[in-house]
Amino acid sequence: FPVTIGPGDNPPADLLSIPDAAPKIEPYIARANKPYIALGMTYTPMTNFQPYKKSGIASWYGRRYHGQKTSIGEVYDMYAMTGAHTTLPLPSYVKVTNPDNGKSVIVRINDRGPFHEGRLIDLSYVAAFKLGIAQKGSGMVEVEAIDVKQYLAEKSKRISPDNPNPQGSIETASVSAQSNLPPGNYVQL
Repeated sequence: FPVTIGPGDNPPADLLSIPDAAPKIEPYIARANKPYIALGMTYTPMTNFQPYKKSGIASWYGRRYHGQKTSIGEVYDMYAMTGAHTTLPLPSYVKVTNPDNGKSVIVRINDRGPFHEGRLIDLSYVAAFKLGIAQKGSGMVEVEAIDVKQYLAEKSKRISPDNPNPQGSIETASVSAQSNLPPGNYVQL
């Protein structure tokens, strides 16, 4: 029997170096945002941006769906930073955070699902890997919709003529008691 779950036989060399999805303004795909029925349940997708923040179980889908079409007609790539959601507009962007380890990723929602009771979002294999839930198959996450217009406006403020190199800027941060570092103030360059 062919194996249909898990990562592929030849994953990219450094999965952690795959960049997050880069939010950009995209038109919603009308046919992918109409009410639909899956496994006897009716879903009514959002047709415009609305604030959205929920916690729930994330699962991931891998080689069984790798290369198949998503709900918006794109080819699913388990090594791209994408996800599936039952009602968020297609396409849209979300920040997904694993509360157990504090890791976050940004994924582009380009598919419908998951249709298993109790699951909030399906992630690509690489997104689940970067969050630290791929080995377990699922895990608790927080999903927050990204307002792309606001995201891009904030990004352009960070990269302005007065601050053309935001990566070179100095930031100070207080180290929390949960950190492995001793308490105090630190400078990150």
